[in-house]
Amino acid sequence: MSKRDYYEILGVKKTVTEVELKSTFRKLAMKYHPDRNPGDAEAEALFKEINEAYQTLSDPEKKAAYDRFGHDAFVNGGGGGAGGPGFGNDFSDFMSDIFDSFFGGGAGPGNAGGRGRGTAGRERGSDLRYNLEITLEEAFTGKEETIKAPIAVTCEACTGTGAKAGSKPHQCPTCGGHGRVRASQGFFAVERTCPNCHGRGEVIDDPCDKCGGAGRVTKERTLSVNIPAGVEDGTRIRLAGEGESGLRGGPAGDLYIFLSIKPHQFFQRDGADLFCRVPISMVDAALGDEITVPGIDGSEEKVNIPEGTQTGKQIRIRGKGMPVLRSRTTGDLYIQVVVETPQKLTKRQRELLKEFNAESSKDTNPECSGFFARMKDFFDGFSVTR
Repeated sequence: MSKRDYYEILGVKKTVTEVELKSTFRKLAMKYHPDRNPGDAEAEALFKEINEAYQTLSDPEKKAAYDRFGHDAFVNGGGGGAGGPGFGNDFSDFMSDIFDSFFGGGAGPGNAGGRGRGTAGRERGSDLRYNLEITLEEAFTGKEETIKAPIAVTCEACTGTGAKAGSKPHQCPTCGGHGRVRASQGFFAVERTCPNCHGRGEVIDDPCDKCGGAGRVTKERTLSVNIPAGVEDGTRIRLAGEGESGLRGGPAGDLYIFLSIKPHQFFQRDGADLFCRVPISMVDAALGDEITVPGIDGSEEKVNIPEGTQTGKQIRIRGKGMPVLRSRTTGDLYIQVVVETPQKLTKRQRELLKEFNAESSKDTNPECSGFFARMKDFFDGFSVTR
C-alpha cells in the first residue's frame, strides 16, 4: 500500500508557513490522539501519519528533499532512522502540551523531562521578600540594619520530619518512595506526581502536634543586613539561605531585601547626582550674592550667585553628590536657582519699583525686550499678507 502525500495528510499546501504548519499539526494531534479516541485503531494510525508528515515538513532539508523526490527521498533512511521522519524534539515539545491538557499539568520546576526530586521528600524552601525603607542620608553613608521577619524554620519538635516524636514517615506504597508514578496512555508511558504523597515519596500516619506534619513552624527571626553606600531605590540585596527552611532536610531558600528610599526635603536624586532647588530674591538675582546650601554629608557649601542670574540656572558643585555603588566615583550636586517675584508690596516698594522701571532700558531686560520685538514683527507679517 503506497503512502499518502504528507501535504494531503495535514491538509496544507506546499507554500505553508512554519507557524501555520505548527498550528495545523497541534490541532490534528489533539484531535486524533489515542487517549481521546480509545480503542479506535483508525485514529491511532492517522495520528502516526500526522506525526510522520509533520516531522518531515517541519525540517527544511527534509521538506526540500520530499518536495523534489516524494517518499523516495527517504527510502534508504527508513521510517524514523537517520535522515528519515521520526519522533524529534519538536514532537516532544508539542506532546508535553497535549499531556498537560489530558492530565492537568506536566512536570513542574526541577522535574523537567520526568526527572524525580532527587532524594524523596526533600524540597528547597521558598525564597522570601522583605521591603525595607531607608533615608537618602543612609543610602549615602551605608549602614548595618537589623530586621525582624516571620520566617518558616525547621520544627524542633520533629526535627523537620513532620512526624510525631517516637514515629517517623514511611515510604509511600503508591510510588515506592519515588514521588512519581508511571501510567500508560495509549502507546505512551506518562510519568506524573504521585497523588498519594504529592511527590514527597513519604507518608506520615501520625503528624507532629507542633507543626501539623509540615516539618516547619513560623518564627520571627532577627537578621543583620549590610547596606552598602550608594544603593539606589529598588536595589535588591540577597541573603543566601535565610529564606524559608526546606522540607525534610531540603536546602533553605533565600531572603531578598528590596530597598526603597524616602523622599528628601531638599534633594532629588538622578543616579549619582543630586539636585537642590534654591529660591532667591529678585534683588539677589539682579545684584548677585553668595548663599549657603546644605550638602548630603551635612556640610555647608558656599555658592556664588552671579549678577543677573535667571530662573533655571544650574550651578554645579563637583563631588558633592551620591557615591556610586561599589566604586570610588562620586556624583555632583546641582543647585537649581529659582528667582522669586516679590509679593505683598508696600506703597513705598511699589513707588521704588515704578522708578526702577522708568529708569530701565532694553539692556536692563534684554530677553523681555527681544521677545516682544519678535512678536511685533510676527503680527506685522500677518498684516502684510492680508
